[in-house]
Amino acid sequence: MAEGGPRSHSIRAVAPQLGVGEETLRMWCNRHGPEVAPASASQTPAEEIRRLKRELAEARRANEILKAASAFFAAEPGRPTTR
Repeated sequence: MAEGGPRSHSIRAVAPQLGVGEETLRMWCNRHGPEVAPASASQTPAEEIRRLKRELAEARRANEILKAASAFFAAEPGRPTTR
């Protein structure tokens, strides 16, 4: 029988789908997983809505920056086209 809890089971199930080793995925989760903290249980719905609106605004700003950069680099003179 396999050892470990639900996290270990998830890593074993997902690693082959991603084409990476279990230990690689485990290390990645350990390194980057804690950065994404779940919403606090003490958070009211209004606080969560404010937080989500801030995140959405940040994502929209980042998207606009990426669009502008993409247009800038696509219009770069002397750049070979792929068409």
